[in-house]
Amino acid sequence: MPTEAGLARRLVLIMSLLCLLLGSAQVLAMPRIGVMTMEPGEEFWERFGHDAIVVVDPETGRAVSYNYGFFDMGEEGFFGRFIAGQMKYQLVALPLDDDLAGYAVSGRGVSIQWLDIDSADADALVAALRENAKPENARYTYDYYTANCSTRVRDALDDALHGALKRQLSGRSEGNTFRSESVRLAWPAKWMATGFDLGLASYADRPLSRWEEAFIPMRLRDSLREVKRDDGRPLVLDEVVLLPHRLSMPPAEMPRTKVPAMFVGIALAFAILWLGRRAPRLLAAGALLLWTLCGLGGALMLFIWLGSAHVAGHGNLNLLLLSPLALLALPGGWALLRGRKPGDFFRSVLLLLAASAAIAGFLGLLPSFIQENLIWLLVLLPTHWALLRALAPATPAATPAL
Repeated sequence: MPTEAGLARRLVLIMSLLCLLLGSAQVLAMPRIGVMTMEPGEEFWERFGHDAIVVVDPETGRAVSYNYGFFDMGEEGFFGRFIAGQMKYQLVALPLDDDLAGYAVSGRGVSIQWLDIDSADADALVAALRENAKPENARYTYDYYTANCSTRVRDALDDALHGALKRQLSGRSEGNTFRSESVRLAWPAKWMATGFDLGLASYADRPLSRWEEAFIPMRLRDSLREVKRDDGRPLVLDEVVLLPHRLSMPPAEMPRTKVPAMFVGIALAFAILWLGRRAPRLLAAGALLLWTLCGLGGALMLFIWLGSAHVAGHGNLNLLLLSPLALLALPGGWALLRGRKPGDFFRSVLLLLAASAAIAGFLGLLPSFIQENLIWLLVLLPTHWALLRALAPATPAATPAL
C-alpha cells in the first residue's frame, strides 16, 4: 500500500501532467495571427501598397483575411465623398486564397509575418475583428494618412497588445514625412507624384514617428520586425513570402529634384524673355496654357482648403504660385495672340501674379512656415517675373505682328 506521502507525490505528478496537457491543448487551440503585406501595384490606388490581418482557425485550418481596403465606386455619392475627403471604406473578411488571387494575377508580391501573441490576446483580437467585420460596423471614414487600411491594421494589433506597438514606435523617427512618402511611392506615375507635391501643405512636412509612418504598409512591416514583447521576445515569429513581386519598385527615398528645378526655372525665364522679343504671339500661346493650368490648379487647391476635409491640403502656400487670379490674364493673353495690345488691367494682373510668387518665396524663408515647396518656387517664381517683363513691361511697346 502506498503511503500518504507517496499518494501526495503521485497526485502532484498527475496534476502537473494534466496542467501540461491542458496548456499544450490551449496552445494548439489558439488562432494563428499574421500580418500580410502587399507590395505597390500599378493602379493609382495601389501605389501605397496594402495589408491585412490573417487569422488561421486552429480547428479547421481555414485562413481568413481581414482586409480594411474595400470600397465601392458604384455606390451612390461615392465620387462626391471622394472629392470632399469623406470616402467610406470597409473591413471585409474573406478566404485568404480569394484575397491572394488578385495579387497573383497582377504580379504584386505578398509576404506574411506570423506573430507571437498570447492566446488570450489572440482570442480578443479575433473577436474584435469579427465584430468589426459585421455589416453594421464595417464602414469607416477613410483618410490617406490617419485612417487607412494600414493604420487600421496597426491599431487593431496595438489594441490586442495593450498599447505595446505605440509605446515602442511613437518616440522614434526616420525623418520621413507624409510628403516624402507620398511622392516617393507615387513617383512611377509622375502625374500623381506632381499632384501630391503641389497639393500637400505644411501638414505633410512634419517628420513622422515610426508609429505615424505605419500608414504605409511596408513601413509597418519593417517596424514589426523590431517590436518586442514585454518579455523581450520578438513579436514576429516568422516571415514568409507568399507571392513573388514581378513589378518595378518605387524609389527607396523621395527623389532629389531641387537642382534640376533651379535650371528649369532659369531656362524658362531666358526662353520667355527671348520669345518676348522674337515671337510674342508664340509666347502668348504658351502663356495662355500656363495661366489656364495655374488658374485651374489654384482653384482646386482653394477648394481643397475651404471646401473639403483633406486637411493635408489646407493652407497650401502653392496657392501663391498657382493662383486662381491667373485666369484674369487670359483676355490679355488672347489680345496678344491676335496681335493687339492689352490694357493696363493685364499688366496689373501679371504684376500681382509675380508679386504673389515673391511673397511665397519670402514666406518660405520664415521658420514658422515649414512647407517644402522649394522646387516649385525655383520653377514658377522666375517664370512669373519673366512673363511680366516680356509681356507687360513698365513702358509697353507696340506688339509686332508675326
